[in-house]
Amino acid sequence: MRPHQTYQTRWWGEFPIFVIGLSLLAICIGLLASQGVYPTWGGISANARLFTVSIVGIVSLDAAWQLFRTRPNSPLGHFKLRYWSEPIRSHILSGLPMLAVCILLMPFFSKMKAAIPLFNDYTWDNTFIAWDRAIFFGYDAWEVMQPVLGFPIVTAMVALLYQFWLLLLYPGCLFFAFVTMDETLRRKFFLSYVLSWSLIGGAMATWMASVGPCFVGPMLGDNRFDDQMAYLNAANEQYPIMVLPVQEMLLDWFDANVNGLGSGITAMPSMHVAIAFLFWIAMRPISQKAGIFFGGFFVITWIGSVHTAYHYAVDGLVSVIAVAAIWWASRHIIAWWDKYNATQAALRTKTVPAE
Repeated sequence: MRPHQTYQTRWWGEFPIFVIGLSLLAICIGLLASQGVYPTWGGISANARLFTVSIVGIVSLDAAWQLFRTRPNSPLGHFKLRYWSEPIRSHILSGLPMLAVCILLMPFFSKMKAAIPLFNDYTWDNTFIAWDRAIFFGYDAWEVMQPVLGFPIVTAMVALLYQFWLLLLYPGCLFFAFVTMDETLRRKFFLSYVLSWSLIGGAMATWMASVGPCFVGPMLGDNRFDDQMAYLNAANEQYPIMVLPVQEMLLDWFDANVNGLGSGITAMPSMHVAIAFLFWIAMRPISQKAGIFFGGFFVITWIGSVHTAYHYAVDGLVSVIAVAAIWWASRHIIAWWDKYNATQAALRTKTVPAE
């Protein structure tokens, strides 16, 4: 098979992702425009730069490892063969559309997230606090975790690991876009990724608008989580609690009506938990060790989302249920598309008997 057929075959297999993604993007643009918010290139450009930095970092690390491991006589020739041979160029070309989807997706999600108050008031926090207390026998989830996690050094580590979630969005998506793997798994991942950001992070977050424990005080005048924030700030005096400056920045952006990349405040559902769970179920078929690693990271992310006051425990629970449903739907959509293509191919090759 010639290289151009290889990438064209992959692109055609990913066609449902493009159609669904672009349709949801058009809906997003229309909804934002109805409120006087319009797309800009700033967020897309910033996201593209982050992906570029990730690519440069990954290639640099790989190049350094290659020099150390193989010690080639001609480093330039070795790098050209490894990174720019004809099969490699074709392989890179195959993954570019999915990279473009990832670059476009986040900026529009951020705008939708920042625009939630234009569509709905933050009225669900009381409900989610009640759900948490029903699950944890009258206590808030963070109070149940506090005897185990309530040490400044532990909190600092949990907050640091929580920030590592960003690696899923950049190196993680590059992995699924460009690493050789089962194409059905790749397509299920990206379709689930697009639907998760759009349906969970967009539609559900707007419907069940809430701010989360760290913001109920300054935004809603609710003091029920003042003790948790007091602990986090006290711990920050001993060890840097990395989430606190981010929370302060998000609040400043909200007050200033900023709607750029990474802005916006919403608690339910938790996109941190949703994406961590998606990576776990997508990585499990790749290797057992990857499944164990990402399973652990998913659990830490869920616990960390509560301990650092970003989320109620039920935010993560709803996210897990929603991602599981999306993964199931994605599997059926991809299977339908493959069956349709197989049927069309059979019809094209079927010969008509001569009269």
